[in-house]
Amino acid sequence: MRKKPYNEIKITLPAIAENEAVCRGCICQFAAKADPTVTELADIRCAVSEAVTNCVVHAYRGGAGYIYINARLYDDGKLTVKIADKGCGIPDVALAMTPLYTTDKDGERSGMGFAIMQSFCDRLKVTSKVGAGTVVFMEKYLKR
Repeated sequence: MRKKPYNEIKITLPAIAENEAVCRGCICQFAAKADPTVTELADIRCAVSEAVTNCVVHAYRGGAGYIYINARLYDDGKLTVKIADKGCGIPDVALAMTPLYTTDKDGERSGMGFAIMQSFCDRLKVTSKVGAGTVVFMEKYLKR
């Protein structure tokens, strides 16, 4: 079995709210070629939505920037999705991944984004550098 992906997609879009639906739709359509269950597609859709929303809301703090997405499919049914930005970065990733933690002073955000992503993925890794951006790496095994 190949260790290399048999299919891959790369997407770069402006980090604006309207593109959240585009990103999740593209990744779900891409993943659909692996014949996932409806539940698996819903999981992917939700996890991608949360990651992209984080880019739009937090990474650029209302300024201009881009979302970089790379998704790959493997023979063993593994789907990987990397969602990155070149925004402000996260000073303390472990703290940011704590359920209910939010930097939103206005109370419009629940602080559940990373917890939601974790619940829908088989593996989630977040790396970040202040001033350089954040990378969210998700792995989901699709039943075959």
